[in-house]
Amino acid sequence: MACPHVSAENLSKPTPTDSVYREDCTQCFDSIDDPTGLDVCLKCFNGGCTGDRKHAQAHSESLKHPLVLNIRRTRKVTVRDEPPAKMSKLAIAAETESDRYDTALTVRCLECKIDDLSITDPAIAPVVDAVMKANTFSRKEEVKAWEQELTSCEHILTLQQGPPRKIASQDLGHCSKCDLHENLWLCLECGNLACGRAQFGGVGGNSHGLAHATETGHGVAVKLGSITPEGTADVYCYTCDDERVDDDLSTHLANWGIILSERQKTEKSLTEMQIEQNLRWEFSMTTEDGKELTPLFGPGLTGLKNLGNSCYLASILQCLFDIPSFQKRYAGNLPPHEVRDPAQDLETQLRKIGDGLLSGRYSKPDSDVNVSEHSPEVPHQKGLAPSMLKHLVGRGHAEFSTMRQQDAFELLQHLIKHISRSPHPDPELPDPTRSMRFVMEQRLQCLNCEKVRYSSNEQDSLFIDVPLEKLPAAEGEEPKYKPVSLKECLDNVTASEVVELTCSDCGSKTGFTKKQGFKTFPEVLVINARKMAVVNWVPIKVDVPVIVDNEPLSLDAYLSKGPQPDEELLPEDAAATTSSGAPAFVPDAEAVAQLEAMGFPRVRCEKALHATGNTDADSAMNWLFSHMDDADIDEPLNLGGPPAATADPEKVATLQSMGFPEPRVVKALRETGGDVEGAIEWLFSHMDDAVEEEEEGPKAASGSTSAPTEAGSSELPANFELKSIVCHKGTSIHAGHYVAFIKKELSGEPSWVLFNDEKVVKVVDVDEMKKFAYVYFFRRV
Repeated sequence: MACPHVSAENLSKPTPTDSVYREDCTQCFDSIDDPTGLDVCLKCFNGGCTGDRKHAQAHSESLKHPLVLNIRRTRKVTVRDEPPAKMSKLAIAAETESDRYDTALTVRCLECKIDDLSITDPAIAPVVDAVMKANTFSRKEEVKAWEQELTSCEHILTLQQGPPRKIASQDLGHCSKCDLHENLWLCLECGNLACGRAQFGGVGGNSHGLAHATETGHGVAVKLGSITPEGTADVYCYTCDDERVDDDLSTHLANWGIILSERQKTEKSLTEMQIEQNLRWEFSMTTEDGKELTPLFGPGLTGLKNLGNSCYLASILQCLFDIPSFQKRYAGNLPPHEVRDPAQDLETQLRKIGDGLLSGRYSKPDSDVNVSEHSPEVPHQKGLAPSMLKHLVGRGHAEFSTMRQQDAFELLQHLIKHISRSPHPDPELPDPTRSMRFVMEQRLQCLNCEKVRYSSNEQDSLFIDVPLEKLPAAEGEEPKYKPVSLKECLDNVTASEVVELTCSDCGSKTGFTKKQGFKTFPEVLVINARKMAVVNWVPIKVDVPVIVDNEPLSLDAYLSKGPQPDEELLPEDAAATTSSGAPAFVPDAEAVAQLEAMGFPRVRCEKALHATGNTDADSAMNWLFSHMDDADIDEPLNLGGPPAATADPEKVATLQSMGFPEPRVVKALRETGGDVEGAIEWLFSHMDDAVEEEEEGPKAASGSTSAPTEAGSSELPANFELKSIVCHKGTSIHAGHYVAFIKKELSGEPSWVLFNDEKVVKVVDVDEMKKFAYVYFFRRV
């Protein structure tokens, strides 16, 4: 039977810039491995499931795209008599998909209900061939994960070397500043030899190479022990603070009398050490007697596949979707949410994650694993690949768009920002991040006139600096730190201190006492424990045990009392003003200097100090960490002057160049506070919305005038139970490995469960892990 829809208007070949979703459904995790396979739209390349949810059918009917390619994959049966070889280098496995799977292809017309259109049809065949050869979305991610793409830089390309000379062999044996004879870096500009930073695996270093670069401005160095006769080596640009490639390395080394053909590689490269270290960062998956922990399966017990350095994302998602407000918002029986491009819609992708993690639909042993004497009796899960969500939340972000390991807490704040900015039109499905918000109140009292001022700041998390006190250790032993209780850390956060400020009312420079406390409490309290020390000028994470009791944590004592009847408030109009009538603000010079020394731009320093009462650098730093992604973070402080009435013409032009009409662009920028990244997300999420040409000021003013309610609640008692933690192993929050421990109900009993990427197991003793957690999630009880 001929199909009238087989025509050019219903068929398209994917271009190199098109995303082809031919692995899993864009709205759920049903995939080509399911019995009925996956339907890929031959017009726009959307992937839709064919099972009971019928996302492919809904997509076809909505967009009038009738033709699809059904892809169904089955695992080939293989017999393995030996355990798999250990991974030893950064490379894509040579085994191809065709070696592992049989793939069946069928062309269907969903409108005509024809399931066997000829795949050799001259109009269909080239389109099918192009779809199957196109790089899929997740394949691009995997390649990035395993192939480090190093490039050169302007500092290497414009390198000016000193007069040629031959460095004596005895001078190539140790650092010019100390006696270290390994991890030596040669400055390609002047020939100085200095030790590098301490490396993974116990390789020593006193950062004399960095010190030389800082003192002289010579940025480019090569690691001597990594040079091979073939011309490869570790090249580092201290100015860029990144690994680089030097295409003229042979010439640059010859300037110092070093001949490539005479060199032999004697030390591991940075890449080799990174792989070795990542393999070491493993959380125990065995019992005390060495037996493998039994995998868990079921609703709320689904693992996430590591996409290559994505454990930071997996651990945060597991903890977020254990929160009731997230479960209600993104899982269960939800009203329909139809959009043109599901893969580019945040709401759709969060629903996809919610269904995937909580339904239990995908929580099953990996069918690709053959049970043998070399593998556990019950295989772990394959794990869901959150590729689409990772791409969506990372789009336009300098760090989260890469495949490098990231700070899990920074990602949490980035996600909260995106979710809180996304539309929440249904009152039955409110913003799930609101359950994490609360208000901190700060009290300042002049030591001279004793007048007080209160200020408050809404937050979604609490930073605690963990005190560092080294314990005595024998020579050669790794330093250990004195344990500290979580209560001690909270006491420090809320303790009273004296700050140097000039009173705007009485003019005294005696100073103020400063104290902060909770004005309201959230339903879910997120605490980030910072355990950082500076070693050889490099900040590293140290393992300080933080003791968290098993009993609920009471925060009653930390409730701020607010203005009291016997207190006299500092007048709000006591502050100085500029000649234009706008309030003047003079940031504390010492605090600005401290923040600038940490690398923050002055504009950000001034904003942070203004927002935190101009008290001290610590409070301002906490504010900065919470507002790093604000759209206006780098705009000058506005103290009452008129705001910009129109959208930035340059931003409008940028978005228009992507094909969006001006009225829609202007509205997107208005809705997202001028944030281009947020505007792009808004535009993709509102493709079908009608946008009026006129300004919406009067219309908006005619709506509800009620003030927004304050986040959180001040009711007592305020008791909180620890429900989940994100743990990290490694000396840097940007490396190592993240996992999540979550308290679940198993067989009616509360039990701690370890989520280690795709592996999900019950753990008996979590107390040790609680001591070294990086992020804590407490729930009010």
